[in-house]
Amino acid sequence: MAQGTYSAKDIQVLEGLEAVRKRPSMYIGSTGPKGLHHLVYEVVDNSVDEALAGYCTAVEITVHADNSVTVVDNGRGIPVDNVPKYRKPAVEVVLTVLHAGGKFGGEGYKVSGGLHGVGVSVVNALSEKLDVEVKLHGKLWKQTYERGRPTGPLTKSGTSKATGTTITFWPDPDIFETIQFDYDTLATRMRETAFLNKNLKITLLDERELEPRREEFRYAGGIVDFVKYINEGKETIHHKVVSLEAEGEEGAVEIAMQWNTGYSDSVLAFANNINTHEGGTHLEGFKNALTRTVNDYARRQGLLKEKDDNLSGEDIREGLVAVISVKLREPQFEGQTKTKLGNTEMRGFVQSTVMQALAEYLEEHPKPARSIVGKSTQAAKARAAARKARELTRRKGLLESSTLPGKLADCSIREPELTEIFLVEGDSAGGSAKQARDRSFQAILPLKGKILNVEKAGINRALNSDEIQAMITALGTSIAEEFDLTQARYHKAIIMTDADVDGAHIRCLILTFFYRYMREMIEAGYVYIAQPPLYKVARGKKHEYAYTDRQLQQVLAQMPEGSKPTIQRYKGLGEMNPEQLWDTTMDPGTRTLLQVTVDDALGAEKSFVDLMGDNVEPRKEFIQRHARDVRFLDI
Repeated sequence: MAQGTYSAKDIQVLEGLEAVRKRPSMYIGSTGPKGLHHLVYEVVDNSVDEALAGYCTAVEITVHADNSVTVVDNGRGIPVDNVPKYRKPAVEVVLTVLHAGGKFGGEGYKVSGGLHGVGVSVVNALSEKLDVEVKLHGKLWKQTYERGRPTGPLTKSGTSKATGTTITFWPDPDIFETIQFDYDTLATRMRETAFLNKNLKITLLDERELEPRREEFRYAGGIVDFVKYINEGKETIHHKVVSLEAEGEEGAVEIAMQWNTGYSDSVLAFANNINTHEGGTHLEGFKNALTRTVNDYARRQGLLKEKDDNLSGEDIREGLVAVISVKLREPQFEGQTKTKLGNTEMRGFVQSTVMQALAEYLEEHPKPARSIVGKSTQAAKARAAARKARELTRRKGLLESSTLPGKLADCSIREPELTEIFLVEGDSAGGSAKQARDRSFQAILPLKGKILNVEKAGINRALNSDEIQAMITALGTSIAEEFDLTQARYHKAIIMTDADVDGAHIRCLILTFFYRYMREMIEAGYVYIAQPPLYKVARGKKHEYAYTDRQLQQVLAQMPEGSKPTIQRYKGLGEMNPEQLWDTTMDPGTRTLLQVTVDDALGAEKSFVDLMGDNVEPRKEFIQRHARDVRFLDI
């Protein structure tokens, strides 16, 4: 094999925004829907930074019929005077130079958000076209860009008594897999942003419908309203949300919390408006303080006897909804996705703040305090009972199969990263899957009927369920606070259910179990949903599969006129023979899998509570809102 030459002429330097267009995923995470929506967040974050600085009170986002987006704010307006180093107006520098703006030192912003600091220049680079309007100094200034390059100079275009910035951008279809924005994704993010910025009015308008959809988000209570929103549809054990805040040299902290009668906790932590999914020092400080303070109170009041063990953090957090929001000048983010706060000073700052304020609250409000301790004590008892059941589900070792459930058809390969398990609805489909699989790397676990809805049951009831025990044992990770991702026996857990209403319900029950007790499996990208076909279209000896009604119409449209194909509608996996199941749903070379992700903690939390919780009304509203999107319905 000949050696290639490598010299100075092989070194390529990407100037300006060329690097962004060449490697977009490095800057916005992906070129799929997640990256597309990130463009809106980057522009909105600039407006929110103006609000944090005290200059902006309203932001309006409009999604137009052609999937362009306009973001309008009433902040100070991006400066238009020249930047000496570049000999260009500041607005042009902000839109064309990476990491240019008022957030990198100086006094432009004391605190700023923005996920990675890449700024609106990346939005400009990845847009087919971008228009900017600035109202400043009594004048209106305009400039247009195409794929990151200005089509002309910044020009005056009239007068204006107001101030602010308007940016309209058209995502580049050459860059993105789709330019179709999802309204619910944008609405969830904008609602969250409004909660975190008290009294900031954020309006979202979607012009793509025949009747435009409009929502306004503004919360005078800030994160207190955030906690109330998450607790909607849940029975709370104390009426008033506990709220505390403090400022110091380290920065500022705001915390709101309220317990409900549920079995799971929802603690959301933010730093400079960024959702720190992986936690960090602020969350550690909060948890340490909460555990210590509640135990100290319970001891002083005689609610815990000398012989009693201290309540664990998990016991105290059962049923807790809390939002932690810190603001600091120089946030340091760690972790793979840069969403873990690393500033060590915030641990002690948050911990001392919570210990002092929560201790005062418990002393001054004895009735709610006793309810909180009572809830935690019940959780401790239930956890002790569950511990015995959990012993039955814990594997003795990664390669020991003697403890595995009898109905599991395991694979022969033992390297988890090479293997996958299908969680299959019913014995009939399980039998077909066992015959269809490649037994070297594919395991099959048939599940009988609908598993327990863990949204309505505690951990001890969950562990008494045969089907849930079978899943835990087969996966090998244990659950809840004893969960250990390194013990996962498979790096793909694939939910495979029938393409009907019952199948969708079973899939939702399994996903609820993963979300509540094995969320790290989802966060690691180990959970998938199989996509079996809905139809088989046969003509003579030839046949094709269709996975959606639209695809069926496309298949039929491509057939010669006069042909009379036979259309078979698959209502269940058991209707397919093993060869068909392998070809359509299990063969890695031909199948389609949906990877389950939790990009938005608030959206996921609300969805599981609304769809799987005790309150019927949110489910009814969900069905009415999404009826038009139904893919299949038994009639």
